[in-house]
Amino acid sequence: MTEILDVLVVGAGISGLSLAHKLTKLDNDSPLKILVAESQNRVGGNITTVSQGEFLWEEGPNSFSPTPELLKLAIDVGLKEDLIFAGRKLPRYVYWNRQLLPVPMSPIAMLQSKLLSNAGKLRALVGALGFVPPIVGIHMSQQGGEETVSQFFQRHLGLEVMERLVEPFVSGVYAGNPNQLSANAAFAKVARMADIGGGLLPGAVLSGIRNPKSKVAVDSNIPKTRAGELGSFRGGLEVLPKAIAAYLGEVVKLSWHLIGIRRTEKQTYIAEFSTPNGYRQIETRTIALSNPAYTCAELFRPLLPEIASAFDEFYYPTVACVVLAYPVSSIKAKIDGFGNLIPRGQGIRTLGTIWSSALFSGRTPPGWQIFTNFIGGATDPEISQLDSEAIVAQVHQDLCQTLLNQDAEQPKVLAVHIWSRAIPQYDLGHNSRLAQIHHGLKSLPGLYLCSNYIGGVALGDCVRRSMEVGTEISRVWRIARQPTL
Repeated sequence: MTEILDVLVVGAGISGLSLAHKLTKLDNDSPLKILVAESQNRVGGNITTVSQGEFLWEEGPNSFSPTPELLKLAIDVGLKEDLIFAGRKLPRYVYWNRQLLPVPMSPIAMLQSKLLSNAGKLRALVGALGFVPPIVGIHMSQQGGEETVSQFFQRHLGLEVMERLVEPFVSGVYAGNPNQLSANAAFAKVARMADIGGGLLPGAVLSGIRNPKSKVAVDSNIPKTRAGELGSFRGGLEVLPKAIAAYLGEVVKLSWHLIGIRRTEKQTYIAEFSTPNGYRQIETRTIALSNPAYTCAELFRPLLPEIASAFDEFYYPTVACVVLAYPVSSIKAKIDGFGNLIPRGQGIRTLGTIWSSALFSGRTPPGWQIFTNFIGGATDPEISQLDSEAIVAQVHQDLCQTLLNQDAEQPKVLAVHIWSRAIPQYDLGHNSRLAQIHHGLKSLPGLYLCSNYIGGVALGDCVRRSMEVGTEISRVWRIARQPTL
């Protein structure tokens, strides 16, 4: 390729594809020359939808919160009629003391909940109102004054809320360890509210006063959704990255493995690739890296070694996604919700189970249910030492305690997908590492980061962040294109 690119996007997961799409939409009058290079032979990254006969399941993310940015993206690439939503009132459950107990989703439900004791409810209410003990202890100085998720929520809402609500939530989102995750990084909005008001409820009120919601014109083309709803597509989540890639067309290159990056005297970048057609060099003015932190570490080691060490410190634990199907006769629980999470200490190794075929109908043959289970994570690194058969046996044993009859027949094993490096952990020092990286990147203008170790791991976070990076790249380009006197 002799022509110099305007933007090279590395990675065709949801972040990279969303960014490329944003750039094409922003510059219709003077379109940017873009290339999207993906090392795998497929688009979508961790989004993995699989079908077999009448079964359809996910082996990565299972659904999304219908944020405006994500919905607009889906509609822009022609998926409006493919969108489906699960009911917002579908209960979420926590397995506690051998019972599946619904997570309270309102103040009244909290008062009536059996998940917390009366003392636990009172402690949570007092703390939420702002009666919170100060941060004390030598461990805080050892942590640089930064609280873990466990320390933060236990201080604000008490031990019961931490163990029975927050910890399982952390397992479901990060597969993380609340004793290692940073409250300021993993729960940034909640931590800011507490800083503003001294407590969570006063902070929420003050945040609303200081930052009133601006009245944004409603796009009639975007479906109306309500808080708590979850979305997908009739053909599964992988429909979205495939549709974006089809929209982008030939600029998306598969099986292009990035070997290295170097800066030129012209203030451009040379990116070296191994491709199906051999070695290639691409010259570009701008690079956006949407790949994981551990691959960025290798790229930056020769380019900017002072930040490569910061990339090395991001931890991605092993998580196994185990998709099992059972006949309804094997199930003892009423399957009418999103799924269940399991706090540690309950004698169950599985982190949680999504009741996939109850969440979105039409994904199983009649008389069957799909359970998508996650096991491993930051609290159980030993899962990486088990083979697939042992993992299935463990998950089935756990399900016999939580959801199945004791004499349940062996499952139909649809998938055991072991993600050796699954979800980036926003552990203590996370924000400091990002600050170190961004400071170093000042010496490399035109190089941007756009991945899920920045600003949230959910699909909606990935799309929003990509839109922000796309807007910034476009702004820089508009300035650069202005005529000089």
